[in-house]
Amino acid sequence: MELYQRPDLGARDHEVLAQIQALRTELAAYLRVPTRWQGALRRTSRAKAIRGSNSIEGINATPDDALAVVDEQPPLTADERVAAEITAYRRVLTYVLHMIGDPDVRPDLQAIKSLHFLLLEHGLSKSPGRFRASEIYVHDEVGDAIVYEGPDPERVPGLMKAFADDLCAEATGSALVAAAMAHLNLVMIHPFRDGNGRMARVLQTFVLGRDGILEPDFSSIEEWLGSNTEDYYLVLAKTGRGRWNPDGDALDWVRFNLRAHHMQAQTVRRRLDEVTEIWRQLQELGEPLGIPDRSYDALVDAALGYRVQRPGYAKQTGVEDRTASRDLKELVDAGLLDSFGQTRGRYYVAGAPIRQLRQRIRESRGPLEDPYPDLMASIREAVRERPMSQ
Repeated sequence: MELYQRPDLGARDHEVLAQIQALRTELAAYLRVPTRWQGALRRTSRAKAIRGSNSIEGINATPDDALAVVDEQPPLTADERVAAEITAYRRVLTYVLHMIGDPDVRPDLQAIKSLHFLLLEHGLSKSPGRFRASEIYVHDEVGDAIVYEGPDPERVPGLMKAFADDLCAEATGSALVAAAMAHLNLVMIHPFRDGNGRMARVLQTFVLGRDGILEPDFSSIEEWLGSNTEDYYLVLAKTGRGRWNPDGDALDWVRFNLRAHHMQAQTVRRRLDEVTEIWRQLQELGEPLGIPDRSYDALVDAALGYRVQRPGYAKQTGVEDRTASRDLKELVDAGLLDSFGQTRGRYYVAGAPIRQLRQRIRESRGPLEDPYPDLMASIREAVRERPMSQ
């Protein structure tokens, strides 16, 4: 067999798929009703996805830098390399999210190569848009060991043709499973010299969006994967066993992805409730002070823990720089924001009332439900007991 095949799902897996669908349906009902704060939540969700996917590769951006890149503003603290990487990833993700509704856009070989070029065009030495011509190994920096060897480079063009043909075929079965298998096959083929993990996660989002999964900004699991990187690598190690093994069982990999979707959907649902409450309480704070409506998005950003800067505020609200500076000064004078830095480097964070509001809401959070509570323990046991090269 050329590629990893979709595994047969059990009764529990179908139950989890149904639960994810129920969560998505509930989210859809929320999102059908336009609210002022949806834009802020969509921006921060995309920033979390960008930050999460890049952190898996050791490209560590701060939440503020990721949000600045989403807003097409210069990152606040990132060095040149990190800024280039997260900016490129934002560009690729934006393209995918914008084009998935176009029936003429298909994930064929040329599209995959073009997306990879966009991802790495700032580093031409990494051969963006071209398949690798040499062997490739994944190295565990912590354990100082090679943990995966990709298939021989001579096999890559044929494997990628089979992969693209499978992606372009008419979808059957669960889109969540199809997206997980697209992710697995690309990351295991490892067709490029660099950027394979990020490309696999971009294509997973593409498949989800193409098949009509609700609001890709709110359905991506990149944030969850970035927060659970060790588990992500463990399940890949267990599935791949150290080398290209397309006859291997992908069931645990699919379950890991379903678990991520389930828990990410719960996280987004909780976040929607929290932002609704934040918005309500911010209005209670701001209305007696005469805070203009245009300022509330910035206050939501601050309540979510992000920095606010004048250029981003001006762009979001559509006001002139002078008006933006005056608005932000008024928010500081009202005690809703605190100001740090000087002139162009100045930024604003939540003032005491908003920090207290954020703390109260976080303290009221309940635990998330794990749909596969024993999954990671069994994967860890399998990785310990079985050599990965077998």
